[in-house]
Amino acid sequence: MGLEKYASKRDFSKTSEPKAGRSKSKTKLMFVIQKHDASRLHYDFRLEMEGVLKSWAVPKGPSTDPKTKRLAMMVEDHPFDYRNFEGIIPEGEYGGGTVIVWDEGTYEPIETIKGKAAQEKHLLKQLKDGSLKIKLHGEKLNGEFALVKTHGMGENGWLLIKHKDDFASVKDITKEEKSVLSGKTIAAMAKTSEKVWEDGKAKKIKPRKKKSGKK
Repeated sequence: MGLEKYASKRDFSKTSEPKAGRSKSKTKLMFVIQKHDASRLHYDFRLEMEGVLKSWAVPKGPSTDPKTKRLAMMVEDHPFDYRNFEGIIPEGEYGGGTVIVWDEGTYEPIETIKGKAAQEKHLLKQLKDGSLKIKLHGEKLNGEFALVKTHGMGENGWLLIKHKDDFASVKDITKEEKSVLSGKTIAAMAKTSEKVWEDGKAKKIKPRKKKSGKK
């Protein structure tokens, strides 16, 4: 989809979300899952491809139970630098709410393919065909998953499905609520928001003081 749609939805004079940024790694593909408390709580599942993050909004979050299929709606590509974004998107802006990095790590095709470029080429073909099969190496999620395009949920409707392997479990993985970067929960981040993006770099800031209401 490119980053044009991403940029058109945001006013960067009001939001601290990164404007751009492409991957410079030549060895491994990255993934990130951000927990996003906007108008509705959801999880943003993002996979590095073509220097950007291909992205899906997963309303109920990922499941490690192969019997549980999660709806995943494909959204606009995000900049690679977005993978470390945590903080507050201002109210009234697109996606306004609180964001934490719920999980992150590297990923690869299930098939054994050597080299990042060759892996990416294979994955892009699978993406185009509507059946993406990947292996995650994260702090919370590991093992094989599939993203499968589904009919009846619009052109952007997909399903996120865990494969049966040693990492499959009926345990509700979303109960692990803390960010893998800051250690904060969504609630804690909403109160302090000590880490935001400014000028393409993560910076710590002091919590903003609430206005007293006096004129």
